[in-house]
Amino acid sequence: MELYPLKVFLTVATERSFSRAGEKLLRTQPAISIAIQRLESDLKEKLIDRSGRELLLTDAGRVVLEYARRFQNLESDLENALRELKDNYAGRLVIGANESTSLYLIQHIEQYRRLFPKVKVQVRRAESSKIPSQLLDGELELGVISYDPADEHLSSQVIYTDRLAFVVSPEHRFAHRDEISIAELDMETFIAHNVLSPYRDVVIREFQRHKVPLNMDVEMPTVETIRRLVQHNEGVAFLPRMCVEQEIDQGLLHEIRVKELSAERKIRLVYPARRALSHAAKAFLEVVKKASSVEPEPVQEIA
Repeated sequence: MELYPLKVFLTVATERSFSRAGEKLLRTQPAISIAIQRLESDLKEKLIDRSGRELLLTDAGRVVLEYARRFQNLESDLENALRELKDNYAGRLVIGANESTSLYLIQHIEQYRRLFPKVKVQVRRAESSKIPSQLLDGELELGVISYDPADEHLSSQVIYTDRLAFVVSPEHRFAHRDEISIAELDMETFIAHNVLSPYRDVVIREFQRHKVPLNMDVEMPTVETIRRLVQHNEGVAFLPRMCVEQEIDQGLLHEIRVKELSAERKIRLVYPARRALSHAAKAFLEVVKKASSVEPEPVQEIA
């Protein structure tokens, strides 16, 4: 059943006249009659009693009128919803990020929510290596990763420049030191993240280059569990500094500079280059670009 004849019927029933309905809809009276006949044919019900001088609805006509009004309200709701989406006042935004990179979204989400409080923001936990394909498949609108995706179908915006921090417990034998050599780490037990990343490869490569054993005897699934084990002096770790900034400030962890190893993390907001973004995603990207334009100059990235 087409919606136009239903709209015509609603107007006829409201105006109680074919001619007045035609004037309101800018249609001729014969066109109005044809639309009503088509609706009655589709529904296989007589909707209007034409036997008397006054236009009366049949029982079926009164039922259809109720639903026609519902359709009209739904149409109005749809128009309002689309208008709100266009104006970034409503809708949903789905962003993919892993445990550590989601931290870099906090300040941007806070600002975005202040500007567009009706948009529902969903940060979906995703493996960093899978985010590019999920973006291209349409499962995500935006993604946050800590590496350059090197894909012409994706665009990216650097939203934060972080670095790997070498951290130990305040009870560790190196806790009084501010700087050490990589050669001094040959006997240490490293608590490693069991998720593969370019920065894990950087650490492994630097230890191999300096011919220093890297003892990753413990691997954990989350940054939180690594942080807790290091605090309890069960080992040492390289972690994104933002993930341990609070613990360092509170004295729960001690950061030490490793002279031969300085690895930068460029955190990127990634999105499809050739697919149109939703109004909500475009607005979020603008918020990120404005914030990123005032960030300090990044440190030199490791080769």
